[in-house]
Amino acid sequence: MIKVLLVEDNIKIVENILEYFKNDVEIESVYNGSDAIEYLNAYCYDVVILDLMLPEVDGMGVLNYISKKSLNVGVIVLTAKEELGDKLKAFDLGANDYLTKPFYMEELKARINAILKSMGKIKNSNILELKDMEINMKTKKVYIEDKEIELNEKLYNLLEYLVINKGVVLFKEQIFDNICGYDSDASTEIIEVYMSRLRKKLSGFGYDKYIITKRGMGYLIDESIGE
Repeated sequence: MIKVLLVEDNIKIVENILEYFKNDVEIESVYNGSDAIEYLNAYCYDVVILDLMLPEVDGMGVLNYISKKSLNVGVIVLTAKEELGDKLKAFDLGANDYLTKPFYMEELKARINAILKSMGKIKNSNILELKDMEINMKTKKVYIEDKEIELNEKLYNLLEYLVINKGVVLFKEQIFDNICGYDSDASTEIIEVYMSRLRKKLSGFGYDKYIITKRGMGYLIDESIGE
């Protein structure tokens, strides 16, 4: 499994990231730059998510350590600072990407995947999996037990979005914006219609049970159902 070191002193952000990625990557978290350097010296990681404003040793100090040691690790700088100088300095010290707070977890995940792909650490980033289901994000085709499931564009996009965020509750408004677009004239209630149609498409294989409705909130994919 991909190993990530999260260096962030905001406990709430740490908790949110750990919860979001718990089924996808192995994450260890530290809250200051000194511990980050100690962990980087002792263990191997694929990606470091690094805040710049840290106690003891700041993020630039950690980046400098990574650069001097020539560690083979991707670095995403995570910070509230937006000054151009900070960005340029971070890139000069070897950062691969720069994400400004506040941010969407989906965006952080996409940037992690992009770094891993560029480093050759993930072989096929086009395939999403849920049990025996495979979603090919390049061809936009879905297979369960090697049988293709015919989905129109909206249903495919809905399924892909749910599986990318499996284990995370997605609000109806989030899903609507992602599937229909911010400028759509449709009502958010259309998501209930799409969800019903998607469940029907998956029901023949029993996969409709993995789509969970959270009343007053939204939906999520829970692959632990039935275990």
